[in-house]
Amino acid sequence: MTSALVVRPISAPEHLDFVRSRPSVSFLQTPAWATVKNEWRGESIGWFSDDGTLVGAALVLYRQLPRVRRFLAYLPEGPDIDWTGGNLADWLEPLAAHLKSQGAFGIRMGPPVVTRRWHAATIKQAIADPVLASLSDVPADVSDDAALSVATSLTELGWKELPTEGGFSAGQPKFNFQLPLAGRSEAEVLAGMNQLWRRNIKKAAKLGVEVAHGTRDDLAAFHRVYAETAERDHFTPRPLSYFERMWDALTAEEPDRLVLYLARHEGDLVAATTMVRVGGHAWYSYGASTTAKREVRGSNAIQWQMICDAMAAGATVYDMRGITETLDPDDSHIGLIQFKVGTGGEAVEYLGEWDLPLNRALYLGFTTYMRSRG
Repeated sequence: MTSALVVRPISAPEHLDFVRSRPSVSFLQTPAWATVKNEWRGESIGWFSDDGTLVGAALVLYRQLPRVRRFLAYLPEGPDIDWTGGNLADWLEPLAAHLKSQGAFGIRMGPPVVTRRWHAATIKQAIADPVLASLSDVPADVSDDAALSVATSLTELGWKELPTEGGFSAGQPKFNFQLPLAGRSEAEVLAGMNQLWRRNIKKAAKLGVEVAHGTRDDLAAFHRVYAETAERDHFTPRPLSYFERMWDALTAEEPDRLVLYLARHEGDLVAATTMVRVGGHAWYSYGASTTAKREVRGSNAIQWQMICDAMAAGATVYDMRGITETLDPDDSHIGLIQFKVGTGGEAVEYLGEWDLPLNRALYLGFTTYMRSRG
């Protein structure tokens, strides 16, 4: 950038108009997400060039410290700015100044910048190699030097990368699994899947599994299967009210922003999922399946329907969200990676999450407190 940028609050409609003008931004950076994350205070902000043009935008979520009116300012999978086209300081210094004026003691962000990619065949081969323990040990099929240089720039500007454990930091995953859709037909995507995926999709259809869109009233049925999945897979489920809030906020922003899918076999609900889409990017956001009738392959059927719908809506990528970076066949997470690898997509590495302390004493107190809770 050759001219100074100004950061100031923008209205939710202004922010949404900017989102609509972009190929895609993360759904965590849409104005509606502030309503979903109602335990934080949300603010839409914009970057303006000297002629008054809006050239970048972000959703900031403010989390207050106990007993003091100071905040952590969090930009999940954002901000939506030009990360590789110029001097990052021109973008990030006015951001820091604005957030500090709002009472932030520190900033956390997750630059939506992909640094490396590994194709499905590479990952499959790596899992079979006993010498390779994690994705980081495997030479990437694609590396983006401009994206990798962003990390150097952030460090020089005083930002610190959050440590990850198995590919996950405190917030969003560093490693995701994505299925490229641009320029491909349904037949080509299906042909790119492994034999097991193709067989399971075919089996589900032969056995009469039917996948349909759900309404808000179906969220309770989804949640029952989701709670069963949480118990089986040992994670803490979100309450039904969270999904109702997510439905209300996202569908109010765009009618097809969030779609609920229900897979039934002979009337029995066997799998349920949600898909979120912003522009050309579609995300498989939540998924659940019953222990009963696993053999009818409802999970494969519902994924295939979401992929087909994403393609029909013009999506260029179908994002299956986070994976750990483990390649250890004995690790409990390896099954999820193998399930996703079967689609024939690719693992992508983002820059991860980065912090900028604005008040070092408060930031140190906050990070110590968060470690003690973890």
